Amino acid sequence: MKPADIEGFFATLKAANPMPVTELEYTSVFELLAAVLLSAQATDVSVNKATRRLFPVANTPQKMLALGLDGLEGYIKTIGLFRSKARHLMQTCQILVEQHGGVVPRTREALQALPGVGRKTANVILNVAFGEPTMAVDTHLFRLGNRTGLAPGKTPLEVEHKLLKRIPREYLVDAHHWLILHGRYVCLARKPLCWQCAVSQYCDFKAKTVRETTPSR
Repeated sequence: MKPADIEGFFATLKAANPMPVTELEYTSVFELLAAVLLSAQATDVSVNKATRRLFPVANTPQKMLALGLDGLEGYIKTIGLFRSKARHLMQTCQILVEQHGGVVPRTREALQALPGVGRKTANVILNVAFGEPTMAVDTHLFRLGNRTGLAPGKTPLEVEHKLLKRIPREYLVDAHHWLILHGRYVCLARKPLCWQCAVSQYCDFKAKTVRETTPSR
């Protein structure tokens, strides 16, 4: 994708959604961290359903630890891989209390030292909670980076670096949200909805899809 097309691509996405936000529900940095940790290989909808019950009871590392592992599992058992996620979340809460005074750290290194927190999760926290221009490359961003020609790469890290390099600075902070939402609702994995895509004119994807029409009888 050429620089002029990248500018048009993000200008269009911004015009349609000037202030994009994550679809995970949270009211504090700790709640965001917990929700993102729970969202691995799960939908935001399923995580929100569980945290609407969990967070009113345990919305700090200290309260989460007081809940206990069995108690936490009871709240999140509807989420995939809930046992390992519960264990990681409890271990993370312990580290937050012992090493960070119960506060979520603001550095990538400290975040990635937390159990269950990889580069992608750290990038989400840095971006959403602290406003840093990071790029959390999930399956949607990886697919869009390659399919559109915006940031082709063989690995998530390669796509991440290209996105950071190629996206104009004024769009960087919100680009992560725009791309996730676009991949989730328009540029679908199996069949992108090119015929209703607002940015298809800027996209390098050659095999544009068209709306299927039902033959008249």
